Amino acid sequence: MILKANCKINLGLDILRRRADGFHDLETVMFPVAGLYDEVEVVCTDASGVTFRAGGLAVDCAPEENICVKAFRLMQRRYGVDGIDIRLDKRVPFGAGLGGGSSDGTAVLLAVNGLFALGLSEAELIACAAELGSDTAFFVRNTPQLCKGRGEVMEPYPLDLSGMTLVIVKPGEGVSTREAYAGVRPRVPEVSLAERLKRPVAEWQGLVTNDFERHILAARPAIRAARERLLEAGAVYASMSGSGSAVFGLFAGHEKGERLKALSPFVFEL
Repeated sequence: MILKANCKINLGLDILRRRADGFHDLETVMFPVAGLYDEVEVVCTDASGVTFRAGGLAVDCAPEENICVKAFRLMQRRYGVDGIDIRLDKRVPFGAGLGGGSSDGTAVLLAVNGLFALGLSEAELIACAAELGSDTAFFVRNTPQLCKGRGEVMEPYPLDLSGMTLVIVKPGEGVSTREAYAGVRPRVPEVSLAERLKRPVAEWQGLVTNDFERHILAARPAIRAARERLLEAGAVYASMSGSGSAVFGLFAGHEKGERLKALSPFVFEL
């Protein structure tokens, strides 16, 4: 079974409060990007356990630490499945706030559910995915979702960006989760993100904000410059995705010209 593990962008991200368990409550809308994905192939084998192979972008961790293998181990513990081979063709930049790793892990959960005919409900798959990480549950539904809690509490969010062009820029540097959260100042905005996103996209800039941006853009000039280039090129809205370092711009209409391709190889019609 071969799955396209697509990435996501965050449309706004409010850090509301720090929790007693050390995590933060947040509110964000995650939006799937079908055109940028890793390829995850999962097949059953006669051998016990799991074998893992990775190609494409370098995956800098031991196989047992990869989220794909962790996803299999979770399903093995819960449901007794055994004997798979996983091949990952990595295409989504990592350390980017695009959720590529989370998507890979969820793809393995979905593949195991199908290959072993487990018949898990959406709620059961979401519970498994949430055990792997904060963004993973989103990829079970893989449609625009208003995400709360650590990101695992979801509700569908009606959002139509059809007719726009999305450009994703990944600067050469990454941002660790530790760095991202070190500079945040939790706050509850007067108007919720869900309400602010109801405004026309052309009014989002400065209104639909990412709470990680303030300190990361100040500390990382390359990320700030990437966002500024998108705005200068005519993006009606540009923001950092998640904790960065990727930034994205939304452009009115469909445009395939070299002007946008000069900004990034990641140009997609929505």
